[in-house]
Amino acid sequence: MYFNNAEWFLSKIFPGLTWSRETGEKKIYLTFDDGPIPVITEWVLELLEQYKVKATFFVVGDNVGKYPDVIRKVHEAGHKIGNHTFNHLNGWKNSTDYYIENTEKCKECLTSTLPDTKSLYSSGGKMLFRPPYGKASIAQRKKLYPQYEIVMWNVLTGDFDKNLHEDKCLHKAIKYTSPGAIVIFHDSLKAERNLRYVLPRYIEHFLQQGYQFDTL
Repeated sequence: MYFNNAEWFLSKIFPGLTWSRETGEKKIYLTFDDGPIPVITEWVLELLEQYKVKATFFVVGDNVGKYPDVIRKVHEAGHKIGNHTFNHLNGWKNSTDYYIENTEKCKECLTSTLPDTKSLYSSGGKMLFRPPYGKASIAQRKKLYPQYEIVMWNVLTGDFDKNLHEDKCLHKAIKYTSPGAIVIFHDSLKAERNLRYVLPRYIEHFLQQGYQFDTL
């Protein structure tokens, strides 16, 4: 079970997290979770270049280590890159010490693979982090706060849901997007069918509405 748009109550339960960006402009923040991997991440990069759109990629350290050339392509294209732990950990099922250690392992993998670290920092000056599944304990978040901006979302496209029809996925993604929205897609094998259908149509729709896409 998941909610496509739950910021209105989750932001009250979990304060201190970034759910959206306050803006007076028609601006959207595209984000991609769980990569980088060959083919799919590279397809996303080609599509973003086609539309001259920038995004933020929350990456799994293990994938960064396996596919260093792909993460360098993300960096070279001018996108932002965030930490998504090394092993895609569910914070609610792991100790605080192990969770922080795994997050730092991802950071070390990124800093040793990329030519510089500028793409790892948000406009607010902190490193970007998104907890896998959106799950991190209070203790884990307290450990992360000094160094990281913990980025959640207010539009979950559901592209990973193999039971969700492509048209319905697109409809919901459009329906819940408003200025300042942080929108999640996944550059993963699981999400590939919906992603390939929804992403270009989603971008085209909002470009036609006069929106801009920006990095976090």
